[in-house]
Amino acid sequence: MVAEGRADGTNVLLVEPMSFMNRSGGPIVRLMDYYRIPARQLVVVHDEIDLDFDSLRLKHGGGDNGHNGLRSIRGVLGNGDYYRVRVGVGRPPGRQDPVDYLLRPFPRDRRSQLPLVVARAADSVEYLLHHDLSSAQNMFNG
Repeated sequence: MVAEGRADGTNVLLVEPMSFMNRSGGPIVRLMDYYRIPARQLVVVHDEIDLDFDSLRLKHGGGDNGHNGLRSIRGVLGNGDYYRVRVGVGRPPGRQDPVDYLLRPFPRDRRSQLPLVVARAADSVEYLLHHDLSSAQNMFNG
């Protein structure tokens, strides 16, 4: 967890829960309560199998679309009223179980692209913090 002060006097709290992804709601809501962060200021970055590898989509609100981590967050917040940066990981090949696909390391040819994907997702969050959602979507969705 890293807290970073911004020039405008506000802080950004970057958190990677140490719990299983399926149970990330509990730790997130405890931190939100502790730091008095309203859901409207929460930005969740997560994997998305319904998007091609390395594509991004920013959105606000919506359902969990079968994503267990989002389901956990929604369960503790009582709604899906927060920002999301959906990072495309692509669909599993053939009939492979999505859970098995998501828990395996990325194929070698994609591993070299990961630093660029992560940097772009981080840039999208930073941009979103300084601009409105529509501007961020125009800049990064694709």
